[in-house]
Amino acid sequence: MANVNIKFNNKEYLLSCDDGQEESLKKLTKFLDRKYFELKEKLGNIGENKLLLITTIQLIDEYFDLKQKITQQKIKLDQISNKFKEIKSLAIEYKKDKDNEINKLNEELEKFKKTIEKNNTLYESMLDKTTQSLEKIISNTESMSKIQ
Repeated sequence: MANVNIKFNNKEYLLSCDDGQEESLKKLTKFLDRKYFELKEKLGNIGENKLLLITTIQLIDEYFDLKQKITQQKIKLDQISNKFKEIKSLAIEYKKDKDNEINKLNEELEKFKKTIEKNNTLYESMLDKTTQSLEKIISNTESMSKIQ
């Protein structure tokens, strides 16, 4: 334990605190002394005990106001977090749906390519047969023309 000399209301006090907390204790005491002095200036010298009580009540009031604001902010943060989780979940679902659509479209595209290849092969085969038939007709026509 460490001992710290502090000054409050123009009086010296020796207080003990955990090792390493000396500076924090000095800062807190200065803050309390300043609040106490502000009230003393405002209310006059109504007695040290009464001023200490009023100072403490004001500090506790500020503390509870801050605590309430923090609680409200935590609630808002939780609400935002929940909305974010909801949006994230919706985005994941949307991506899954779109991935499924893309996969289906890719499958359909592959089927379409195969159909085109098949039809192209059929077209080339028909073209070859037609060309052969035309060549036969031309050849037959030429043969008949020679005969005449």
